[in-house]
Amino acid sequence: MRKSKASDIAILSILIATIVVIQVLSTIVYSVWPMPIAPTLAGIPVIIASVVLGPKRGAIVGFAMGFILFIQATITPGVTNWLFTPFIPVPGTNHGSIWAIVITFVPRILIGVFPYYVYKLSKNRLGAGLAGFVGSMTNTILVLSFIFIFFWSLFKMELCLPHYSNSYNKLSC
Repeated sequence: MRKSKASDIAILSILIATIVVIQVLSTIVYSVWPMPIAPTLAGIPVIIASVVLGPKRGAIVGFAMGFILFIQATITPGVTNWLFTPFIPVPGTNHGSIWAIVITFVPRILIGVFPYYVYKLSKNRLGAGLAGFVGSMTNTILVLSFIFIFFWSLFKMELCLPHYSNSYNKLSC
């Protein structure tokens, strides 16, 4: 029996509402317990959407997750919010970066795509676990890689290897 379009919309709405609740609760928790980065569980509903509803609907829920993060980064204060919205200036400049949109949306959309294909290969508990792992790693690896690619000049550090200086035979950089 084929599910109706209304049923699909209801399921998508519930998953997106779950993401909103997770983000709101995470914001409250991390405002009391400040951290430079804020891990989140909001990817779980996206992974569930991917596995249960397929990659197209998973991508829709992933887009919603990205949009929620985009709005949150734009309206709430945070040290790294400039990475997720072009409306906050990049440190050292007076303008935001359009690359923030890529960092915000592409990894989250792909969270809704990749787990489906992993689960499709092995439709059992192992496949579900691997799908969850792939979804989580998709977000982590892509966000960190995009930050490195697009903003490497802000994060580059000099490699300081100890060597002996000529004076006093001490280690220096």
